[in-house]
Amino acid sequence: MILRIKILFVTLAISLVSFSVFAQSIEELQKQKADAEKEIEYTTRLLNETQQNERSSLGKLRLINTKINSRNTLISNIKHEIGIYEQCIANNDLAVEMLKNDAQQLKDEYAEMIRMAYKNLNSYDEVLFLLSAENVNQAYRRLLYFRRYKTYRENQAQMIGAVQEVLDKSIKKLEQQTVAKQALIEQTEKEMIILNHEKSTQSSELQELQIQKSSLQKTLQQQRRVEQQLEREIQAIIEEEASKNREAGGSGFALTPEQKLIGDNFEQNKRRLPWPLERGVIVEHFGVHQHPVLTNVQVQNNGINIATDVGAEVRAVFNGEVSRVFGISGGNTAVIIRHGTYLSVYSNLREVVVKKGDKVSTKQAIGTVFTDTKDGNKSILKFQIWKESTKLDPEDWIGR
Repeated sequence: MILRIKILFVTLAISLVSFSVFAQSIEELQKQKADAEKEIEYTTRLLNETQQNERSSLGKLRLINTKINSRNTLISNIKHEIGIYEQCIANNDLAVEMLKNDAQQLKDEYAEMIRMAYKNLNSYDEVLFLLSAENVNQAYRRLLYFRRYKTYRENQAQMIGAVQEVLDKSIKKLEQQTVAKQALIEQTEKEMIILNHEKSTQSSELQELQIQKSSLQKTLQQQRRVEQQLEREIQAIIEEEASKNREAGGSGFALTPEQKLIGDNFEQNKRRLPWPLERGVIVEHFGVHQHPVLTNVQVQNNGINIATDVGAEVRAVFNGEVSRVFGISGGNTAVIIRHGTYLSVYSNLREVVVKKGDKVSTKQAIGTVFTDTKDGNKSILKFQIWKESTKLDPEDWIGR
């Protein structure tokens, strides 16, 4: 009996523990899927706004690329979830098979026990068996034997019921997991059809933009001039602060105790800083990467570009002091906020509502994003983070 109970618990461990191990992974994947679906939905809305202008544009292509990347992430998560369900189903298949074998063995043993008891009923009638004892001690031992035998039969019946109950639950869970897996397979097929359509749109857009190479090269040159001006302004801030500190006998940024505290707090909030916009999707990442249209052309981005709604409000990502507000030729207005030794940079703004020297708080509005109506109502915020003269990847700092 003890061995049988152990076998039952081992079987239960296979069917229950195995799924609980993967449950957390499935929950995380489902969250990632939901995030990807939200990003696809939002990117689609932005794309619909840009498509009101029939002219092909780099902004439109970047949104299509972002949407395809999100779709690929979604499909990858679904396939990973299918893999987890396949492992759970395999484990439950094994558990169900073990439970079926155990239940059948228990039933066979119980049937044999009942058959033998019925066969020997006349020979081993309980009263006669007790009365035929040679002495009281023997009669007592025979009474204990009957009681133990009766208890064993009752336990055997209960064990059959318990195993059958677990078996029924395992079969039901197996059916649910199989249905869930099939639903995910069907979803993958649908997403692949949509992805192929999006890739076709991407290809058409790319072909249209190939005709505009000279215009794109001019735009790229303009973007480089904007980046250079931003860098000059940032270097000017760094040099001003360094000069102040050198006069005081130090080096680097001259920090008051309050500024040092803000800088420390800024660093402690890495990966948890709020987005500089309430909603948006990243359409260009930090660092050097291939231009989406121009072959053999590398693009250097000192920050990230975030596509957002027309007239979206831009927010400070942390407490700080406005160090610069200035216009950029071809790049609209930029705002630089200092957070101790860190700088957050917001460019391609209009209607800026702060000025140099203003103290700002986390999520405080500093202006609105400029909308390029000539480029299909494209609204892009260019956002950077620096630590003194070192460029940092903003995606390492803002929360997801």
